[in-house]
Amino acid sequence: MAASWSGETAREEFSLGLVSGWLLDHLTFINQCGYEVCDSFAYADGVTLSTSVTSTGDCHHTSNFAATSTSRDGSIPGPGDVVEAELKTAKMRYVFREEFFDISKPHIAVAPEEQLCRECPELSLTEIKANSNREEHQEGTKSGVGDSVASARKKRKRKCVFNQGELDALEYHSKVRKLIWEGTWYLVQEGLKSGFLHRNTAEVSCRKNVGPGHIDCGLAELCEMAKQFPAVNESDHQAVHVLDDETSIPEQDLLSCVTENSSNCAKIVVLMGQKYLVPPKSSFLLSDISCLQPLLNYKKKYDVIVIDPPWENKSLKRSNRYSYLSSWQIKQIPVPALAAPNCLVVTWVTNRQKHLRFVKDELYPHWSVKTLAEWHWVKITRAGEFVLPLDSLHKKPYEVLVLGRVQGDIKETLRKSEDVLPIPEHKLIVSIPCSLHSHKPPLTAVLAEFIKPDVECLELFARNLQPGWTSWGNEVLKFQHIDYFTLLRNEN
Repeated sequence: MAASWSGETAREEFSLGLVSGWLLDHLTFINQCGYEVCDSFAYADGVTLSTSVTSTGDCHHTSNFAATSTSRDGSIPGPGDVVEAELKTAKMRYVFREEFFDISKPHIAVAPEEQLCRECPELSLTEIKANSNREEHQEGTKSGVGDSVASARKKRKRKCVFNQGELDALEYHSKVRKLIWEGTWYLVQEGLKSGFLHRNTAEVSCRKNVGPGHIDCGLAELCEMAKQFPAVNESDHQAVHVLDDETSIPEQDLLSCVTENSSNCAKIVVLMGQKYLVPPKSSFLLSDISCLQPLLNYKKKYDVIVIDPPWENKSLKRSNRYSYLSSWQIKQIPVPALAAPNCLVVTWVTNRQKHLRFVKDELYPHWSVKTLAEWHWVKITRAGEFVLPLDSLHKKPYEVLVLGRVQGDIKETLRKSEDVLPIPEHKLIVSIPCSLHSHKPPLTAVLAEFIKPDVECLELFARNLQPGWTSWGNEVLKFQHIDYFTLLRNEN
């Protein structure tokens, strides 16, 4: 479904037990999700019927309609006349706005000797620390207008001494940097050969980012309000709300059960006056973590569960812009109740070693999940450069994914494992990131060879939807807002 390059050449070149991964085209994946909205109308024997019908996915069929408009010869069908009409569909196709993936230059430029090349420079942990201090010094001397020299000096002085968390992060980075550098280089070469990446971005990037700024959807606030609604219990029989012809969904219906688009066309739904695109064959639950019962009522067991928790950190606490969950709250997520036997669990983790240790040592054992692998998502520009210096102290150009499987009945596990490849210990997912905060790359294509086809997939703390997936979160429709898309053309 997504355009990706598997890196066979890279696998052959790795002689030290290293493996490559995928160069993922995130934008193409979104636009192949089928954002075509079907608007149907009836037409028969020169008569265009005024009755407008919203299609539920069938693009052409014949039905009986009462004619209410004038035919081409000027005659007017009598009252109650029934004509044989063909239901035709105009398709309105939406595409995600390209400027959100127009990352042509690194966020922070690096020195020529630090740019991505075939040979990874060997750096000791001491040298990485020195580079981090040098970067901090450069940032301090270029502090923004209005920053005092004294504050810049204070910042530089403080960063000469690393705290324990920074030391742990540096030690981890020193172990994975060669894997990331070399694997990314091989995949970037494939991208350049295929034309997906371009060294001379000046020729292919002449437009400015003119996309909408922050779109205040109010989804998280709506979920907060939902706590005042009557509680949904296990005996409630309405587990799913299927999208049919209506476009406006009552807030209580949306929050009290899973909403499902089972048709072959996308749907536009209106929520609190805002329009959102729902891809075909997808389902979602918009709710807070305290209102997960509707997802349990959905009675599905999932073979893949992807989790992107809102990790707690100091900057979030200070800014108060985003909600976060404590480790204790994350452990309360009912993954065992949602997981099928041998379920593959994938968790996005920040580069804080505290969170990585928590997932592997506490969270997964609590859920009876065995850790199998650590993969890395590497963010590059359209020229194939790291978006941030690889050895940057504060933000790295990569994020971690921890993969594990639910442990259960041994016979069931062996049966489920047939005809699927084992999870490799390390893989890279290399892609141009979306400029929208927390818009993660899709994992559908990269997980395909490790799971059976047509399995049930669930994403927790999702901010967008995917065909074939159930998605849950208090901002689950965030990046489905119609302002993130462009209406491309009409098709008859």
